[in-house]
Amino acid sequence: MLASIIYTAFKLHAQPPSNVEIIDSTQLHLTDEFAEDNLGPRSNPDGSVTVVLVAHRYGFSPNHIELPAGVPVTFRVATADTLHGLHIPGTNIDTMVVPGYVSEITASIQYHEVVKHGSLDADGKVTVPIYCNEFCGLNHHFMWSRVTVTRTPG
Repeated sequence: MLASIIYTAFKLHAQPPSNVEIIDSTQLHLTDEFAEDNLGPRSNPDGSVTVVLVAHRYGFSPNHIELPAGVPVTFRVATADTLHGLHIPGTNIDTMVVPGYVSEITASIQYHEVVKHGSLDADGKVTVPIYCNEFCGLNHHFMWSRVTVTRTPG
């Protein structure tokens, strides 16, 4: 058992989220970062992307985002109501969203992996779902969103 933990931690780079940032969930909508007008992806000067999401019963805000493939993407997710999950098929983006904390996960979305799990459009963009993978209530199965992944030139 110990050998398998060490193998996945170092060889597969499977690490638990180490960001511990506390936030007042009752005031989430009043913060600068998680205000409705500030949600979604934004490009950083170094070329990476930061995505700010709010998980709520029964959805994610914003409900559709577009991201480039092959660049580091940091998801910052919070919730004001109950425990949620964030999972994007074809990526290693999979984390719990706990009330009172900001969940942060950084990954690089690989186009050739997400194309296996999404729908391809005529422009070469792939749309994959974002799922909540923690039971959050009776309509949990309706909680999903979408991310469209675009190829990067080159």
